[in-house]
Amino acid sequence: MGQVDHRAEVREFLSSRRARITPEQAGLPAYGGGNRRVAGLRREEVALLAGVSIDYYVRLERGNLSGASESVLDAVSRALQLDEAEREHLFTLARAAEPGSRPRRTPPTSVRPVVQQVLDAISDAPAWVRNGRHDVVALNRLGRALYAPVPADPRRPANTTRFVYLDPAAREFFVDWDRIANDAAAMLRLEAGRNPHDRGLIELVGELSTRSEVFRKRWASHDVQFHRSGRKRLRHPVVGQLDLDFESMELPSEPGLTLNVYTAAPGTPAADGLKVLASWAATQDAARAGAERPDPRPGA
Repeated sequence: MGQVDHRAEVREFLSSRRARITPEQAGLPAYGGGNRRVAGLRREEVALLAGVSIDYYVRLERGNLSGASESVLDAVSRALQLDEAEREHLFTLARAAEPGSRPRRTPPTSVRPVVQQVLDAISDAPAWVRNGRHDVVALNRLGRALYAPVPADPRRPANTTRFVYLDPAAREFFVDWDRIANDAAAMLRLEAGRNPHDRGLIELVGELSTRSEVFRKRWASHDVQFHRSGRKRLRHPVVGQLDLDFESMELPSEPGLTLNVYTAAPGTPAADGLKVLASWAATQDAARAGAERPDPRPGA
């Protein structure tokens, strides 16, 4: 996967959204009954719903979004019943089609010391920072303990989506592996629209597509998704199962980076599990400190 074909991205995204909506769902009569040759809506039906000419919609779906106004994109979004993430993806693809559009900068792979200080100040909850291609950029102590299986891959920075799809341990670590895998591919697809020239992202998608048939199928679906909050069920190798709530927050001072924090309601088994995790993390830190401390004996 050496480069991004922008027109193909647009074409496949719009056609896949059109294919999932039936005339009944769109409030249209289903002319042709069982003899319809296309899945979902026809192009002319989308054009009718969006209030544009058939020729103009065909032009859009062939990948030419250049010059499309916000009102047209809004109308197409409504016609295709796009959700918030899909609508943003369509607008992002349209911006990238404009002449003179500038590529975003390369996603950061490190944080400023003050951001690490913030992470370290979160002492009772696992927290970590990732970039848009899901590289693990920084963690606090509980974050390192919670995601201990992820850095087993010697490549740096560690990447959670590579772990999900290519490490057999991921299916044991994530209780809801299938949903996690879907989410990861959809989030990467959204990032690919935002930052189509990111060489690291292109290489990651190429690697995953080559080595994982499951990823290839999910990438080909062109689904996109935000990942702002929810529940993660993890099966930690030391602590056991942890059912945690998570919140993801973009860092305004660090464009391209997202802070993830995992918590558990007081009095729940997961809250008790986090306490055990904290104790184990402290033990691990003490063991590492002891291994790094020079031997004080003379001549040692």
